[in-house]
Amino acid sequence: MKEPTLIIMAAGMGSRYGGMKQIDAVTDQGEIIMDFSLYDAMMAGFKKVVFVIKEEMEEDFRKHMDERVGKHMETAYAIQRITDLPEGFRVPEGREKPWGTGHAILCCKDLVPDSFAVINADDYYGPYGFQAVYNVLAGEREVGWSDYCMVGYHLKNTISDAGHVARGICDVSKDGYLRHIVERTRIMRVEGEICYSEDDGETWHSIPEDTPVSMNFWGYSRSFMDALEEGFPAFLKSAMKDNPMKAEYLIPTITGHLIHDGKVTVKVLPTPDKWYGMTYKEDKPIVAAALQSLKDKGLYPHNLW
Repeated sequence: MKEPTLIIMAAGMGSRYGGMKQIDAVTDQGEIIMDFSLYDAMMAGFKKVVFVIKEEMEEDFRKHMDERVGKHMETAYAIQRITDLPEGFRVPEGREKPWGTGHAILCCKDLVPDSFAVINADDYYGPYGFQAVYNVLAGEREVGWSDYCMVGYHLKNTISDAGHVARGICDVSKDGYLRHIVERTRIMRVEGEICYSEDDGETWHSIPEDTPVSMNFWGYSRSFMDALEEGFPAFLKSAMKDNPMKAEYLIPTITGHLIHDGKVTVKVLPTPDKWYGMTYKEDKPIVAAALQSLKDKGLYPHNLW
């Protein structure tokens, strides 16, 4: 049986952060937030990782990775270029934004032979999710299987103290399967309660703290790569007409369509771990302190690599 691959999406622009947060050190040892995910993935059993990056960051990115995780895991790199489009399509004049997470995965289709997990580069996920996803992907299964999985976080464990965040609010069945995801783009604590707004903060609606949310930590069979490739031209036709500058081909949307059409099921794997991320510059010292605390408790070695 082929081993599952870990895909790390690291080509985002980091507009709210104001820089390349993907390779911004968060420990005195020079480790970046991604090092913790890589360490957790390796300990869970993953042996290969594919980094999806921008061309302009390749030299610095490779220098960091090759000297650290590159000595312990098989590494590969996929360049996400905005110009990598199917025949007959071209980038709209003035567009700089990447085409989204679905496009990021498509960029590494030739590097991923079998099942794969997907995470963001700038999020700390905790060890539990990696073990849970690896167990699903590496378990016994029939050839051509098409059932997926997703790590589900408690909303209260994913909030930033520095500002509002976007989260995929999940509707999960009683037997633990994802029914659909609603993207809420403005979530934060308001007077002690977690709330979301759909009108730029004019009005707020509370959400239970234990609501399951997606943090873009997915497990897929190879069939998802085929679904992404099949659906991309139709997305582009719509995007060129309706929102040529900002439309994105997103994992939750694509997965949701497959669920709705009855083509797949997605098992939600609940995790007790707390998420940390660097959406804003103000998040960095909070993340650094949290990760140092985990080291101090013995959950990670002083030097990861």
